[in-house]
Amino acid sequence: MFHPRRTLRALLLPLVAGLALTAVPAQTAQAASTLTNGGFETDGAGAATPSGWSEYGSTAASYVESGGHAGSYRLTHWASAAYTVETYQYLSGLTNGTYTLTAWVRSGGGQNSAYLALKNCGSAEQRTDLPVSAGGWIRIVTSIAVTNNQCTISVNSNANAGNWINVDDLTFTSGGTSTAIKGSDISSLAKSEALGGVYRTASGTTGDALAILKSAGQNYARVKVWVNAADGYNGKTQVLALAKRAKAQGMKLLVDFHYSDTWADPGAQTKPAAWTGHSYSQLKTDVYNHTYDVLNALKAQGTTADMVQVGNEINGGMLWSEGSTDNWSQLAGLLNSGYSAVKAVSSSTQVALHLAKGGDLTGTRWWFDNAVSAGVTFDVIGLSYYGYWHGSLADFQTTLDDAASRYARPVFVAETAYPFRLDSDDSFENIIDLDSELVSGYPATTAGQTRWMNDVTSIVEAVPGGRGLGVFYWESTWTAVTGNGWDPADSSSGNGWENQALFDYDNKAQPATAWFSHR
Repeated sequence: MFHPRRTLRALLLPLVAGLALTAVPAQTAQAASTLTNGGFETDGAGAATPSGWSEYGSTAASYVESGGHAGSYRLTHWASAAYTVETYQYLSGLTNGTYTLTAWVRSGGGQNSAYLALKNCGSAEQRTDLPVSAGGWIRIVTSIAVTNNQCTISVNSNANAGNWINVDDLTFTSGGTSTAIKGSDISSLAKSEALGGVYRTASGTTGDALAILKSAGQNYARVKVWVNAADGYNGKTQVLALAKRAKAQGMKLLVDFHYSDTWADPGAQTKPAAWTGHSYSQLKTDVYNHTYDVLNALKAQGTTADMVQVGNEINGGMLWSEGSTDNWSQLAGLLNSGYSAVKAVSSSTQVALHLAKGGDLTGTRWWFDNAVSAGVTFDVIGLSYYGYWHGSLADFQTTLDDAASRYARPVFVAETAYPFRLDSDDSFENIIDLDSELVSGYPATTAGQTRWMNDVTSIVEAVPGGRGLGVFYWESTWTAVTGNGWDPADSSSGNGWENQALFDYDNKAQPATAWFSHR
């Protein structure tokens, strides 16, 4: 945690800070082609200006103190009054090409802005906001194309009194970063539209929900499959129709098999009614035939799935009880049956295994260690990460990075979301409806929702080795439409999710759709 110990210094140096605000930031004469003192270890605690770095603005708010990430010291921005400060380093003599700035950061939140930037590099300035994390350090990256043999590395705060950030262990190396998947789950869309659901652009023009999401930058659609739901939705017919629409927008397609007639998650993995009483051997055949049937129909209409989830949030296994994690050899057989069906339709389709609890390192390791030992085949790892349930952002990063390295697989966020308000748009209580349920630093506002999505995506972008594929927002289109509730067997059931959709209570696209344009 940050302990402000600089009150005296802040009082003694207001004049210096005031003078600095009127100065033009100087590019240090001894500019180098490599980052100097990225760990802030050169000077020790109390350095007003770290060696190799320059400052601009409220310079008294930028200093080195004890409590580093890897070493003994760190850069801190803090002041007892509102402040705006930049700590920067100018590099010259660079070979043109793509570079990545990596840093370990913490932030108490509350700033107007707090971000790392790469600028004056010949291409458009690139920024990454500091996620709010008062406890654990988080690694973030910023990537840019250097085209003029120079670049300025910049740490920025525009802050209110008492706001703070810590930054440490910066590196500037060749190579780029990005996220390939900027997706959302649109499974509820067909039923919403059939019952009168309307979607509008941010300016209020009625349009096709997928076209609106595409224009914001969405490039991947996730669609769930139920075997025979009570309401007749989320079966093969609707999946085929949604796939056509998504592919027509130029999106890729993730098909999410639940192997159930209703919601499958860590608390419920109920066999489809049609498979009740089947032997384990028959269940393996059921999984293969159902998976093959849906995917082959998609292929036949020219909308081959790009990725497939064999099971949904299968922390406890699937098709209980035969496929429970109490019997790994049987669960492995069911999962591999699904994998075989996917590859039989299209060898290039990626197969993902999906767990909930994206901040649970121990549980994720336990599951995948067992899966690997049991011979389960898979290409990609997907995690659900809801910050109000699944641990801190630092826990999430630790779990995601570990999964990527330990199993040598690409990783992605299969589900996340965040509220933009707490009250309901229907008579059904929202799942997240109290301030006490929120993640610290992320209010239930349009800005808080946007911030959450950008910061989660930044953590995925920072997975080492380029293994962070991207993020799917969960149920972007599930607005409050009478009859489109959570229970497919009860048309009077309500929707507890409309305050976390990407369309507001006037059905307009939310500001948070801007996250689709994340690097």
